[in-house]
Amino acid sequence: MITGFDYYYNNVPGKGLCRNNLIYTSLISQDKKTFCQWYYNDSGYHGGHNQVVDPALMDEKFQREIKFLRLMGKEYPEHVPMFSIDEKQQKIYLEIDGPDMWELAGCTNSYDAVLPDWREQMLEIIQAHANLGIYKYSMHPSSYFVVDGKLKSINYFFCYTGQDTKISLTDVMSHISINRRKDLLPKMSALGIDVDQPTDFIRIQQLAFESFKTDFPAEVMDAACTVYKNTTKH
Repeated sequence: MITGFDYYYNNVPGKGLCRNNLIYTSLISQDKKTFCQWYYNDSGYHGGHNQVVDPALMDEKFQREIKFLRLMGKEYPEHVPMFSIDEKQQKIYLEIDGPDMWELAGCTNSYDAVLPDWREQMLEIIQAHANLGIYKYSMHPSSYFVVDGKLKSINYFFCYTGQDTKISLTDVMSHISINRRKDLLPKMSALGIDVDQPTDFIRIQQLAFESFKTDFPAEVMDAACTVYKNTTKH
């Protein structure tokens, strides 16, 4: 544990306090102004449900996080929180104004009460990702914070570009919650995606948008699909 920080959870209706992320250990400063992504497999936080237990894989996730966070910070700083990185300790400190968007919405889909124009802002972020050729699959609503009325994106550990080697969904199952896996399988079948075969990143992005229709309105995710269709080369 980092001095002055506490574990950060989401208080989910009917479930209580749930870990905020399956990969890293989520921490928040006691004044709620700094969120820390600690790329460390902390058993106290994950409560015996640790999913990424290989240190090499954890390091890969950290390296992807800082690579794409830095890229966004350079090209589209308005879409990510201000941040600092402790590479030795594998900790990323992000400046925030309090809990994430999902938590502010009571861990429901009531985002309008938190940020009336969140749809437009989210699509601007997705457009920025497409402009940079980033395929981002971690889109859970807890991946967004509201800072000074602006939506800010985090969780770049599950990102790829066209220069990366293709992956299969089997390769990354440790990144995906059990509940989302249940949702993914029929949607993969509908899209003709074989879980064991390397798949084009754009098709996995399409799958991600389909899956996150459980968390966001379908029209927003359909608009996100159109953004990628009209922007990226594939």
